[in-house]
Amino acid sequence: MKPLVRGLIAIFALSFILLFVVHQLNTSRGYTSGNTITVFNWGDYIDEDLITKFEDETGIKVIYETFDSNEAMMTKIEQGGTNYDIAIPSEYTIEKMKEEDLLIPIDHAKLSNLKYIDTRFMDLSFDPGNEYSIPYFWGTVGIAYNTKMLEGREITSWNDLWDTDLKNKILLVDGAREIMGMSLNSLNYSLNDKNHQHLKEAKEKLDTLTPNVKAIVGDEIKLLLGNEEAAIGVLWSGDASEAMAENEDIEYVVPEEGSNLWFDNMVIPKTAKNIDAAHQFINFMLDPQNAAQNTEYVGYSTPNKGAMKYLPEEITSDKRFYLDEELTSKLEVYENLGKQSLSEYNDLFLQFKMHRK
Repeated sequence: MKPLVRGLIAIFALSFILLFVVHQLNTSRGYTSGNTITVFNWGDYIDEDLITKFEDETGIKVIYETFDSNEAMMTKIEQGGTNYDIAIPSEYTIEKMKEEDLLIPIDHAKLSNLKYIDTRFMDLSFDPGNEYSIPYFWGTVGIAYNTKMLEGREITSWNDLWDTDLKNKILLVDGAREIMGMSLNSLNYSLNDKNHQHLKEAKEKLDTLTPNVKAIVGDEIKLLLGNEEAAIGVLWSGDASEAMAENEDIEYVVPEEGSNLWFDNMVIPKTAKNIDAAHQFINFMLDPQNAAQNTEYVGYSTPNKGAMKYLPEEITSDKRFYLDEELTSKLEVYENLGKQSLSEYNDLFLQFKMHRK
């Protein structure tokens, strides 16, 4: 037998043995296809005690994986290498996933706790009738700033960030829609603007912000702000809430020009192998007490009106995170821009990041 053939046989044999060992280990732990689900979520975006509680109550094991962007999540589901049963994308991504036939319709009859979701967060434009998605959290993009480090100065506008006395004091979250959107809003353009000239203006204005930008970072932005590594951060409201919990000198504002009102919803991808268990998981997370526990851990605003009575008043009465209708009317939900425009946003944001170096 030729050495190459013998080598291939050996590789196949070893692969079979490894697959068998993994199967046996998973089986010994209770991980079988019938009682296991795989959940795909943003990093640090669930109280993991709830995962344990779900497993204990249902006997269903949860394999939990995380992603750091909607685009990365969608790409992995498109590739189909992992059988994700639950994913938690944002609104414009849900719209894209619907268009590309990547989602399974949700059976509302299996969700007895759906009644607790505030109707304001149901039947929105990205998923009419909530055929494919169920609300998880909502929030805004805004500015967190340390009043002590800024010597009592108040921030109210996106354009305040361009002041020359803020040199090297600002952290930006690493998101094209968020940071391009900030610049578009500062120019009084829409967050969903597709006009090439407007996008070019927004990028050029971002370039002039460069001296004030200390770093462009990910999830660590809340820790850096809490530890006073920078005086200002452009970030999501939940991250701001966590930073404020760590440092009483931090304030949060949704700028007067407007900003993003976002929604993250639970969906069942086409990759799902345990659809019944996926519905059980969604219904579990909709339970008011579970939703309240998750809200206190994550720090974002809950769409679950039943959870409100289980939350401290200092959370539910905080108008920075549970907005009134006047401010909400100035906010925009991200729309699906289409591949061409989304690519332009990403390219311009990348150019801005490269400009800083």
